[in-house]
Amino acid sequence: MSDLLFSVFQDERFMDLTIYQYGYEKCSSLHSFGPFVRNHYLFHYVISGKGTLYADDERYNSTIYQISGGSGFLLFPEYANMYSADKDEPWEYIWIEFGGLRAKECIEMAGLSQKNPIYVPDTPQHGEELKCQMFTFIENQNASSLNLIGRLYLFLDNLIQYSTSRKQLQGGKLSEFYTREAVNFIEQNYARNITVEDMAKRCKLDRSYFGKVFKSTVGKSPQEFLIQYRMTKAAEALTLTNATVGDIGISVGYPNLLHFSRAFKTVYGISPREFRQKNKIVDHRMKDISIID
Repeated sequence: MSDLLFSVFQDERFMDLTIYQYGYEKCSSLHSFGPFVRNHYLFHYVISGKGTLYADDERYNSTIYQISGGSGFLLFPEYANMYSADKDEPWEYIWIEFGGLRAKECIEMAGLSQKNPIYVPDTPQHGEELKCQMFTFIENQNASSLNLIGRLYLFLDNLIQYSTSRKQLQGGKLSEFYTREAVNFIEQNYARNITVEDMAKRCKLDRSYFGKVFKSTVGKSPQEFLIQYRMTKAAEALTLTNATVGDIGISVGYPNLLHFSRAFKTVYGISPREFRQKNKIVDHRMKDISIID
């Protein structure tokens, strides 16, 4: 038997998702684990070979499942489980232990439950992609905890999207998470020269996939949303401050005045100067204070 095990210590009490351990194992004939009661979710993806899972359902009745390469199984917390390798074709698998406030939601979205703990990918290719995604944990074992959590989100997204039993109606919840992450990134960095690629990297997603996820949730492309957000901030400054148009452009990420004016006019239909003339708020109290001083 060959075994690789990596532990990650996290505090899950206030985290949406967290990872505890992950590893790889090539079992010997009839090698078994359990029966154990787990504290967290433990997902195994079987690469090759065969094995048997003995799992308690919600009424604590034990059910036997025969599992082979190209599929997976999930162990649920607080339920007794036992699993063993086949005598003639012992299995080889990779596994991840995880938990957190949103773990149950993700599992349900993938269509997994105590009554249905067996995971079957919709295509062999997607099963291979899921396996490769899981191996990135081992390949990046020295990565930071935040890096690993990002990979956990990607893994769970694949787990959901590739599941033959996933719940179609709830497929947008992780999309909402990615979009929220991107919007937070924009709010914190709109004054800098950020790009859609930067947003995708923040979410640890492919640029093309990120764009589709964002637009399906918000109704605008990431670039359109970024421009709208910047121009909203610029309109605020034009209305409430005496800063020059050029300085306001710089403050929302447009060091070139011409580019800023064009972007502003695209959103509001008039130039920044015209907008200020029509909407400037004069605070007479501040004027009075300056005279007294």
